[in-house]
Amino acid sequence: MDDRLVRVFASGDSVAGEMMRGRLEAEGITAMLKGEGEGPYRAGPVYVWVPAENEASAREIVAAVESGAYALDDDADVDDVPGEPAGDASSPS
Repeated sequence: MDDRLVRVFASGDSVAGEMMRGRLEAEGITAMLKGEGEGPYRAGPVYVWVPAENEASAREIVAAVESGAYALDDDADVDDVPGEPAGDASSPS
């Protein structure tokens, strides 16, 4: 088994790094965020690392995110989330 980690994403924006890590994890890929964006003063570059065995899949996902493939249309109904019941109790009635 290959225990190496490979960097698949870098950004000067720690929020973008967190979002990319979240997207990769949502797709079933373990991801680790490292860089200057850690700690209480989140400033500086951040890097997303994945296990080497997941590099190809992770790079495809990163490319899809960067191309806008995961973007919602302007007229998308964000209240209608797949997998959640209609009329979520947390939303105002």
